[in-house]
Amino acid sequence: MTVTVLVDLIVMLGMLVVVPMGLRLLDGPEIAAPRALWFPYAAAGAVSLWLPRGALAAGLAACYALVTLLLALAAPRRLARTRSLAPAEVAALTALVSPAIAATALVAERWGHELFGFDLEILDLTVPHFHFAGFAAALVAGLVRGAAPDRPASAFAGLSVPLGTLLVLLGYFVDDWAELAGAVVLTAGMWAVALVTWQDVRARDVGDRVGRALLGISATVLVATMLLALSWALGEATGLPHPNLAWMAATHGLANALGFALCSLLAWRRLRTEDLRPHRTEPPHPTQQEIPA
Repeated sequence: MTVTVLVDLIVMLGMLVVVPMGLRLLDGPEIAAPRALWFPYAAAGAVSLWLPRGALAAGLAACYALVTLLLALAAPRRLARTRSLAPAEVAALTALVSPAIAATALVAERWGHELFGFDLEILDLTVPHFHFAGFAAALVAGLVRGAAPDRPASAFAGLSVPLGTLLVLLGYFVDDWAELAGAVVLTAGMWAVALVTWQDVRARDVGDRVGRALLGISATVLVATMLLALSWALGEATGLPHPNLAWMAATHGLANALGFALCSLLAWRRLRTEDLRPHRTEPPHPTQQEIPA
């Protein structure tokens, strides 16, 4: 399997599974429209990945960009409604905006246009980055903050994951050292997510072994994948030996997509379902028919 095919498969997972699953974990009336419209527009974007670069591929990618723009416009509406920049809200706002950045890079790459002077390979890798490090990581950081509101580590995660994502984006325009700084902040935030997930969220008495296992996998995977991200950013900045982009896609990218993002969202969906179930505080009284004669 070539790197391009692997990256495209990861992007499809983000478009068609991770983002719509994540949107179901966000509340608020402002995301109702993009959530309802998501799949057909995302399907158009997914098809664009497998077409030759040109007008048709770019047009289908632009369809996807429209629904991501609608999602991004939900961010200021959410901010106006909540009037909060608490860590969980900062993380949620970052999640809402990130797919639009990914879609912008996708349209340019599918057209064959080196947007802002970035070569097509960088644009191609920007698409999965902002689906997973942007949307999924920020969303999970916000959920972790909500589940452990008294933990300083969860507040750190809710702020540092969005900040790290922003710094990495700015590093694209500045230099490799700025991108390294963003990678350091993002890694620290993701490790905080892993720590709180392992120590607090997994400890919730929900009686769901599958959910606990998924959370354990997602927390463990983050330790390794973010070390890979750091080694790559450090190598790019200093010239030290480091994994190439093909290796990063096959290790960091694939593990983050499946081991972190997908496992995390599946676990959080199970947790939300568990929370919605009625919990009895005492055993039910038998009815007259259940009492032995």
